[in-house]
This record gives sequence, C-alpha cells and structure tokens, in this order.
Amino acid sequence: MSKKIIKGGWIATASDFFQGDILIEGEKIVQIGGNIVDPDAEIIDASGKYVFPGGIDPHTHLDMPFNNTVTDDDWETGTIAAAFGGTTTIIDFALTAGESKLANAVEKWHKKAEGKAVVDYGFHLMIHDLNEETEKELPILLEKEGISSIKVFMAYAKEFQASDRTLFKAFKIGKETDAVVMVHCENGSVIDELVEEARRKGHTAPIYHALTRPPEVEGEATKRAIELAHIAGAKLYVVHVTCKEAVEEIIRAREKGYEVYGETCPPYLVLDQTALEKPGFEGAKYVWSPPLRPKSHQEPLWNALKAKQLQTIGSDMCSFNYNGKKRLGLNDFSKIPNGGPFIEDRFSVLFSEGVAKGRISITDFVDMIATSAAKIFNLYPQKGTIAVGSDADIVIFDPTVKRTISAETHHMNVDYNPFEGMEVTGEPVSVLLRGEFIIKDKEFVGKIGGGKYIHRSLAKEPKKETQIIN
Repeated sequence: MSKKIIKGGWIATASDFFQGDILIEGEKIVQIGGNIVDPDAEIIDASGKYVFPGGIDPHTHLDMPFNNTVTDDDWETGTIAAAFGGTTTIIDFALTAGESKLANAVEKWHKKAEGKAVVDYGFHLMIHDLNEETEKELPILLEKEGISSIKVFMAYAKEFQASDRTLFKAFKIGKETDAVVMVHCENGSVIDELVEEARRKGHTAPIYHALTRPPEVEGEATKRAIELAHIAGAKLYVVHVTCKEAVEEIIRAREKGYEVYGETCPPYLVLDQTALEKPGFEGAKYVWSPPLRPKSHQEPLWNALKAKQLQTIGSDMCSFNYNGKKRLGLNDFSKIPNGGPFIEDRFSVLFSEGVAKGRISITDFVDMIATSAAKIFNLYPQKGTIAVGSDADIVIFDPTVKRTISAETHHMNVDYNPFEGMEVTGEPVSVLLRGEFIIKDKEFVGKIGGGKYIHRSLAKEPKKETQIIN
C-alpha cells in the first residue's frame, strides 16, 4: 500500500488553519501533525502552499440534453476540468423527464459516467411528476442507489417544471426518507408569459433573457418553496441563489428555525446583467438561469455567505459552445441554450474574490467549497475535510500566483469562458484523489474512468472530525 507525506504546507479545514504534515496510506489520511517521518513514504513538498480538502461541487450538468441539444462537456472533459480546478467530487443531476421509471434515469446517468469520470461522483435525482407508481418507487430507489437528494424544478415549463402538487409530494417523501429536496426557484409560468410578451413586441436580443426573468419571480418562488417545505417538515436546499429577494426569504426562514440551505454560484458574485448587453450576439455567452442580476445584488450574496445564511458554492456547470449551440437563439433569445462553463474556475474565483480580497476567511472558504456540501449531502467525513480516516482528496494550492482566466488555457470543452480576461490570485498546483495524483504540477496524470460512484446513506448523522496531531 503506497504511502505519501505532504510536508510543510498550511493545512486548511472549515475550523482550523495551521502548518503541518499529512501522512497518507492507500486511499486514506492516517496521520496529521508536525514533522511526520516514514522512510517508506513518498515526500510531497508543500512548503509555501495551502493544503485544502478536495473541492465538492454539488451542482453540475454533464452530458445533459436541453433545448434540443446536449451540453458540450461530457463526463470525461467535464471531470478533467473539475480536477484542474481543485474539485475532486461532483454531484450531477439524473433527469427523469420523459422516463416512465425513475430507475431508468439513474441507469442512464451511470452509463454516462462509467469509464469516463476522473473524479468521484454522486447523483441527485430530479423529479418531474410523482404519480402512484413513481411515489412508491422513489423511496426504494433512493435507498438502493445511495441517493440522498431530490431535485425539483419550478421553472422550464416545457421541459422540467413540476406542479406544486408534485413539489409538495416530493417534500413529503423528503421528510419520510430524510432526503434533501433541492429546488430551482423561479416561477416558470410567469416567465413563459413574460417571454411570449417580449417576443410579440419583437424583442429578440440576449438581454431579454434577463428582463423576462426578473428577481421577483425568483423571490416569489423561493418563498413558496420554503413554505411548502415547512408544511411538509422537509429539508430544503435552494439552488443557485442570485438575488436579494431570494436571500431575504432564506434568511427569514432560517431565523424562524426552518431547515433551509442556500447555494450560490461564482458568476452571480462577480458578473452582472450588463454582460448580456454586449454588442452583437456576445451577450448569449452569459445566458443561463436564473440570469445575471444588476450589480447591486452581489453584496447581499457576499454578506449572506459570510453570515452562513448561504452555505455552498455550486458551479451549475452546463456548457454550450458559443459558435454553434448558443447561436441557435440568434434571432430569438428564448432559444439560446441556458447554461455556462464554470466547473474549472469555481474554486479559484471564490478564493481570489473571497479570501484574497478579504471578504471571507480561509476556513469559511473551505466550508463553502467543500465541507458544507459534504455535510448536507451525506458525504462527510469521508469527503469534504482533512481528517484522520477521511479520503485523501487533497488540493495543493499556490495562494500567491496570479493568472488570467481564458478559453485559450482552460480545459473545458467549450470555445469561450465567461470570466475571460479576469485576473485571479491563487491556483491549484497538484490534486490527489483518494491518495493518488490526478493533477501533478499542473499536468493531468489521472486515469480516465478512475472516478468512483459514491453511495450516500440516508438519515446519516455526521461524525465529528478526529485528528492525530503530534
């Protein structure tokens, strides 16, 4: 069994930041302390570097069909990009729309990932309609497949939107099984009416994607989801929160003692609605849902993260090439495939804009990028922390280097980057998955198909971190 010692780095967890060594044996961390010596171990010099737990991205869409097309990053290219970005575990969404049996969707997602994923992964199960048959199937399938989270859309009326009745049934099953219910909170029916009104008036440019999905429809849907979850007694996780209206509803609910969690994504923290106004059709690069908001919404998001009213950072990775798929909506904004490529830059953008600029602490960064998601989605303490007994998922990170984000140098399978030209501080140098390098000195050395499916238990109480410190 191979051994490695990561020596002299600054180890960061969600609770501690200290200089020390980490002894890895096989796939696990077996010791943490100062001046660890083992003559049989490979030495990895982390002097001057930060040592983070591998990032957990709780929100990805790889090889996903949408708007009569399919995302351009599959489970190979998407997870390689994730690894370069410091992410060692992703949770993707198995879509069930059009499936007569929920199990068929899960099997389809297993086939997409197997033999391709280079990082570890799990699934959320999306629910479109709960009838008598699927209501019986769902709890059994969650237990069998180790899926501890259900996803429901309140938007995309033509593709994914569930009725309020299905949403409420999902909350009831969430309560019964202890599964987290994740909700895309936008009022899809109102959005459809606003889109039709804009098209009738001849408004076709990308900016109308944002103008037909105003913050109020996100705030209203967030409040509705919160109250329905509360009636059912379920845990609610609001995905990709973008605006102060939704943040205010989440804070209000949490102050009442409701079990509500919130996620935001890097573009909402650093980009704003003016990106959709770029000349020509350039704004199409920034079309995703919910849309970018006016800049005034960024501060409430940062404040909520700092106050832990929002807990996680997902990428909402959903990549479509600009030259080709995005241009399907050249004459009609509503036909632009919704989504952007973020999986690779999630880690660095949050570090640079959060830690390096003094908005959040380094321990809060670890919590947002890994630990909270591990706890919410029952991966902890196997994943999401640096502790004795945990998987040796490790990111060795240079906190001083400056680089410029560009499509020329990223590893995602798309022809643009929404953060093009943005200078960031900090970069993953080497990444280990279960004790083995997948990125070494900024080169991919992993194995295609080396990622494992993680079976997550339901109703699992997180164990306390234990460390051996000399």
